[in-house]
Amino acid sequence: MALRIEDYGLIGNMLSAALVGRDGSIDWLCLPRFDSPACFAALLGTPDNGRWKVAPRQALSGCSRCYLHDTGILESRFETETGVVTVTDFMPVPSLDRSPDVIRIVTGVSGIVEMEMELTLRFENGQAVPWVRRKDYGLSAIVGPHAVELVTDLPLKGQDLKTTAIFRVKACDSIPMTLSYHPSKEQPHFIADRRELLDQTKGWWREWVRSGTSNYLPVGLRDAVVRSLITLKMLIYAPTGGIVAAPTTSLPEAIGGQRNWDYRYCWLRDSALTLYALLNSGYREEAQDWRQWLLRAIAGSPQQLQIMYGLAGERWLPEFEVPWLSGYEGSRPVRIGNDAVNQVQTDVFGELIETLHAAREAELEPQEEAWRLEKVLLCHLGATWQEPDRGIWEVRGPPRLFTHSRAMAWAALDRAVISHDKYHLEGPVSSWRQLRQRIHDDICDNGFHAGKNSFVQYFGGDTLDASLLLMAQLGFLPADDPRIVGTLHAVERELVNGGLVARYSTGETDDGVGGREGAFLACSFWLADAYVLGERHEDAREMFRRLLGLRNDLGLLAEEYDPGSGRLLGNFPQAFSHISLINTAHNLASIEGPAKQRVNKTAPNGRKGLLK
Repeated sequence: MALRIEDYGLIGNMLSAALVGRDGSIDWLCLPRFDSPACFAALLGTPDNGRWKVAPRQALSGCSRCYLHDTGILESRFETETGVVTVTDFMPVPSLDRSPDVIRIVTGVSGIVEMEMELTLRFENGQAVPWVRRKDYGLSAIVGPHAVELVTDLPLKGQDLKTTAIFRVKACDSIPMTLSYHPSKEQPHFIADRRELLDQTKGWWREWVRSGTSNYLPVGLRDAVVRSLITLKMLIYAPTGGIVAAPTTSLPEAIGGQRNWDYRYCWLRDSALTLYALLNSGYREEAQDWRQWLLRAIAGSPQQLQIMYGLAGERWLPEFEVPWLSGYEGSRPVRIGNDAVNQVQTDVFGELIETLHAAREAELEPQEEAWRLEKVLLCHLGATWQEPDRGIWEVRGPPRLFTHSRAMAWAALDRAVISHDKYHLEGPVSSWRQLRQRIHDDICDNGFHAGKNSFVQYFGGDTLDASLLLMAQLGFLPADDPRIVGTLHAVERELVNGGLVARYSTGETDDGVGGREGAFLACSFWLADAYVLGERHEDAREMFRRLLGLRNDLGLLAEEYDPGSGRLLGNFPQAFSHISLINTAHNLASIEGPAKQRVNKTAPNGRKGLLK
């Protein structure tokens, strides 16, 4: 029976990442990059699709796990009738000069425990069986361009196209094993001392945490924010600075459903909120790298602007289905690639220009080319803003005149006007001001439903959308404007279920997919942010506490949550959920948090908190 999504933990090294189950099995790992084909794909199929399990052979009397304090190092504790062991899992960082390594160290705590190691390698997304050769250091496995080395002193045995070992661990024993990837045409690399590397990795993570500003947060916020920041750091592809939405593909938004997407790419939709999360947490280097990744990825014709890109800015991300994987709990299809890359979404123009404006406000390294690029984007936006698009949620139904898309077009022009005036930058500011006002009037005239006393999802419709919660944060209208207040109340009435916010009603919106989905966690954080701007601080605190309670025991969040079953849903862990957690925490902890900074179009500042 499949583990629940929340039963997994994440380890990573800013090149790739692995999901480690509560049962001691690594069920998902793509090598050598986040978006490479998986060599362990049991998460989306069966153990025969690849996994690496290290666990006691006998029944467990207890099991617990945690991250070592302020690190991305996972420690699982297994208790049996005969003894206790821990399994420490990590990927050494930084790893810019070599391919990824996964290290597992079994340590005896008390008594004697009989353990079993099972390694099933299946490259090319759980399909290709490698050629395995025994070595004096363990084994070597090769298939096509891929090769891995298992370095261990365990007595290995090949059986049924897998490698196993049975061994006994007594108190104070320490048994390391390493899985190292390398291109098959190159020589393997080896780690001299894995315990020393464990200490180095601990020190690296803790120094990185100390380099931020999270220690200034109230005690009740600090640990949650740090865990989200570490998770976000693990989802950065270090060679380029791109940030993947999640390290997984096709974890379902409803068990048994078909809303299963590949999230191992970098979305423009998340760019501004990502930058604010990094800047408010003191990580200017990561913010700078993210800004530079954006500039490289979108370079070229604005007519070819995409909503997402590969880790290095790749544009060709074709979507196909993997028929040999049965899907998580039978949720088919399993998809590789994402066809949404071909969609037109007007909102990304606003996301980009707001991100570049915020970087300018934060005094990141000046970039003259950024302003030239902004002017080219604005010229294209001026010619296309009236066209229907697919919206922030990448609907696969008919294009619409989405209100949020129009609001982001307004934001693009608004930030351009402010940058022109404040920084004395050259540009056709008079036409920008006129178009900004024209779009604002258009939204107020056609995006507002008088009968609902609310803005609506798209012009001419009467359904709601959680992205409308961002209108006050964008500075489109004040938080106390009756239309914004009415929209907030309408969202509470129609999109909140079980205390959480849906993106939109899948029963009322033709998104071209069908079926249901869970509550989108980022949207619930947006509701808390809207409460902060509306001076409803106790409601904001209550929503934030509710959302913290949905994290798994390791502090991780997926994309969605199903209040009915009490389960996390969607790809895991989800960067957007953790970015939203970080921003909401700063909104609660500071009178000038990210939401207020966006309203005022300023750079991050202030630490005085609201949360008690």
